[in-house]
Amino acid sequence: MFAVLHERLNEHFTDVNGRAETTHHYWADNSRALLSLIQEIKTDLHTLRRAGVEVEFADIYQDALERCRPWLSPSGGSVVPDDFAPIEVIAYEPVFVHAAKHVKLKKHDESVELKMVGSGSFAHVYSYLDPDYGINFAVKRAKRDLDERDLERFKQEFAVLKRLSFPYVVEVYRYDDVRNEYRMEFCDTTLRDYIRKKNGTMPFAARKRIALQFLYGVNYLHHESLLHRDVSLQNILLKVFDSGAVLVKLSDFGLVKDQTSEFTRTQTEMKGTVRDPTLSSFKDYGVVNEIYAIGHVLAYIFTGRESLPPATDEVGRIIHKCAVNDVGQRYQAVTELIADVEKLDASPIQTTA
Repeated sequence: MFAVLHERLNEHFTDVNGRAETTHHYWADNSRALLSLIQEIKTDLHTLRRAGVEVEFADIYQDALERCRPWLSPSGGSVVPDDFAPIEVIAYEPVFVHAAKHVKLKKHDESVELKMVGSGSFAHVYSYLDPDYGINFAVKRAKRDLDERDLERFKQEFAVLKRLSFPYVVEVYRYDDVRNEYRMEFCDTTLRDYIRKKNGTMPFAARKRIALQFLYGVNYLHHESLLHRDVSLQNILLKVFDSGAVLVKLSDFGLVKDQTSEFTRTQTEMKGTVRDPTLSSFKDYGVVNEIYAIGHVLAYIFTGRESLPPATDEVGRIIHKCAVNDVGQRYQAVTELIADVEKLDASPIQTTA
């Protein structure tokens, strides 16, 4: 919930900053949407507080909403004041934080039914309905025939995910050494399936939001000295909300490379779904090779096709710069790629995404 609210705020604040520098007119639909969002946040925080859950809202964002509220109009658009100071947009840190870390939970002795929802090279994935929360969680269970190295890699996947905390990376909870499985948050679908079903009606703005969530997630990994090494349409999951909003979740870290660790440095066998043709040894995998795979994912997000589009428009040129054979001409960091995607023209905020 908080990640979705955060993203919606960022979209509005970015647009407000842009209008403050140009026409000083904030669109009518967007004005109403921001007013509604302000009330939604106020109601959510109040409801959580009454339930005993304290949530801290970043002072910078509280101040921004307080500065916007007086000039927002529910009809005819809104006039952004001439002296309106730009809002600092926080992209990589949470703006909603749980103040309390403990909550009393019920104890259940009975088992719950597992439903298989997926299977990969190392593990099967199941879902179950938690009796305490009444919501779905997932269980990732290592296959019984894994050799010692692959089982160690499975455990490393959990250990890496456990130390990460970011809205666009799947969250894990507890490892069971007896069954070699771990609990994780449940996601509704894969990126491939979601876009295949929505491709004919998905607006550009929705595609751009999904693309940026994906890129923010990968950039976070690189900031943590991690290379995913298996970026693909199946390994990017989505949580889909009743409102139509979606939340990207990077998953399947079985091939992750910790650049501060020795564990992955001696492996030379080529693995991964999308393989960079310029890479001769998997142990030499670097950021520019990850960007090659990122380009293929962006192509699917923006076009609904798995083939790379021609470099005849801005999207095509961005994707071409990800996948060009001369690695020296590629983006050298995800931050550079994010900057170009953020500049892509998109229609005002959509109500479904």
